[in-house]
Amino acid sequence: MTEISVRLSDVTKSFGGHEVIKGVSLDVKKGELVVFVGPSGCGKSTLLRLIAGLDTPTTGSLHIADKDVTYAHPSKRGVAMVFQSYALYPHMTVEDNIGFALKIKGLPKSEIKSKVARAADILQLTPLLKRLPKALSGGQRQRVAIGRAIVREPDVFLFDEPLSNLDASLRGQMRVEIARLHASLGATSIYVTHDQVEAMTLASKIVVLNGGRIEQVGAPLDLYRNPANLFVAGFIGSPRMNILPTTLKGADGASVTVATPQGDFHLPRSGVTATQGENLSLGLRPEHLHPAQDGELALKGKVLLVERLGGETFAYVTPDDFENQQLIVRLDGDHAVAPQDRVRLSFDPGRAHLFGADGKALGKATEAGHV
Repeated sequence: MTEISVRLSDVTKSFGGHEVIKGVSLDVKKGELVVFVGPSGCGKSTLLRLIAGLDTPTTGSLHIADKDVTYAHPSKRGVAMVFQSYALYPHMTVEDNIGFALKIKGLPKSEIKSKVARAADILQLTPLLKRLPKALSGGQRQRVAIGRAIVREPDVFLFDEPLSNLDASLRGQMRVEIARLHASLGATSIYVTHDQVEAMTLASKIVVLNGGRIEQVGAPLDLYRNPANLFVAGFIGSPRMNILPTTLKGADGASVTVATPQGDFHLPRSGVTATQGENLSLGLRPEHLHPAQDGELALKGKVLLVERLGGETFAYVTPDDFENQQLIVRLDGDHAVAPQDRVRLSFDPGRAHLFGADGKALGKATEAGHV
């Protein structure tokens, strides 16, 4: 039986009558790296602060390592937090910064030195132990902050947007280092970010938050391939999923026909319960659109903009007869497309997504390996 490290049960949090967290229940298994992701103001940092004990739930309960810590002091929870700001002591060396919490606890100097040396080795900080923070790069300072958490040997590591102060290249490097660190320690970690690329590359499980509620929980590729609703479909994936308005024309149990301004499209889907004439949304990932071959049913439009990024090219297409709509198409880097080109775009119907008027995903693809 898998051990649960963190359990939130119907947790709410209100500030001055404004409910920020609205009944969140979640289990985090031992050894998982769980990422809370969502737009600004969705409640992800508040949820992390509740787990850390920096805030107290209005209602609900919170357990860590089978202990009820709903109202426990932060120091009694077995967690260590890495903040967005490094918050290093400027007059202390790297070695002293990492070991400071242990010194405050009164541990023997030899034990502190041993724990600091181990953390420094894991984080590749050993040559920097005698430096002051001002002599370190941003990435090195963040590693020192992580080192302070490691030496405390917590049950759960908490990361609150730890890479947001770094430039793009350093963020990419630090993502790799955090993933490597998690793999080597095998510790339970909860990581907050608004960057869905960070979420997709780091997480063993993603929790998508919106307006203080959980929209969907799952492995990164599960959320990407099978978003539960339009919010998750639009948030997970870069570039985001293309969404086109359609109406349901018919369904026979194994397939669905949707009507668009450019004609009807047949999708192999089962379990669709919408009624004929209902407004639906057709979702198409940028990589699932491709130039149509002769005879293929296609979406027609005009290229508005082309982004060439080296290994891949993104074409922004205005589809004919769809008011205020735009399609993003992912192409090979050397694809010969240019602004103002007329294009015909086809897609594999088995990889299309369909959402009802309430925004929830409809049915299941009936072709193996699709969606």
